[in-house]
Amino acid sequence: MFKVKTTHKVSFNEMKRLGDIINGTEAKTEELLYTKPEKLIGRKGYDPDFLEDWTIDLPKATGIKANDMLKLKDIDDVELKYTHFSIIMSRSRKMSMITGVNIDGNQSQKIGRSDKWYLDSRIETNQQFGNELYQNNRFDRGHMVRREDPVWGDDAATANLDTFHYTNACPQIDVFNQHTWLGLENYILQNARVYQMKVSVFTGPFFTNNDIAYKNARIPGAYWKVIAFLKEDGTPSATAYKISQENELSDMEFIYGPYKTYQISIREVMMDTNIDFEALEQYDGFSQHEIMSSLSNFKREIRNFNDIML
Repeated sequence: MFKVKTTHKVSFNEMKRLGDIINGTEAKTEELLYTKPEKLIGRKGYDPDFLEDWTIDLPKATGIKANDMLKLKDIDDVELKYTHFSIIMSRSRKMSMITGVNIDGNQSQKIGRSDKWYLDSRIETNQQFGNELYQNNRFDRGHMVRREDPVWGDDAATANLDTFHYTNACPQIDVFNQHTWLGLENYILQNARVYQMKVSVFTGPFFTNNDIAYKNARIPGAYWKVIAFLKEDGTPSATAYKISQENELSDMEFIYGPYKTYQISIREVMMDTNIDFEALEQYDGFSQHEIMSSLSNFKREIRNFNDIML
């Protein structure tokens, strides 16, 4: 039997956004929209005490990455607070390096999406990428904090709009964003809704020296997600995931091929990002397996969500 190889190469500059192909339109220059700092006063951000009797601080970068956390303009702090979520920006990459969101499945609401994205004026315009990174190519503005995750409670509508800040976006190829990434995010949110769970989720890109340059940016090739929740018996549990391309980005070309999702250890996320998740390590079975067996990079491919181990 013959096998047809469907993987092919195309340069970033030749790419068209999927929606533009369907609609027969090209991406157009958008007016720059800003949210002024005074409009965001009172945002409480990610809540460390969201899970009952389990305090989980918003993780911070450590070691050589600590200085890469971008400070806000008028406050000696690195945390951009929104409604039910917070973001820490990378100074060198001008993208989010750490996001944390609280999900309340019991109060979750469904609200229509916005088409308008905003720059956050609490940091300088040149410290965040706007739509110039996403024009005339197949990059989606991939939400790091999923749009529906913080949309719960009395301020659900505000939370929905808050997710449409460029500080919450990283460039993701549309197929990746609309299928692989969305599949894991749907699984988390749907379970929170069905079981009326509270969940805290942390997300960010794996920044590496091999990330390719494009439009004054460096495009992450993989993303991590760490999930913390309480099991039915009330015991804490934490798991980590890595979503990446089977084939790597290289030489200004994207190789179209299947994406893979892995459950990995929180220890691996820490080692590869220098982000401090030490408080969650003891509640992660994969991390404990690595410690007990003296192994590293223990991972499990997630072909369907029955493969997830808690």
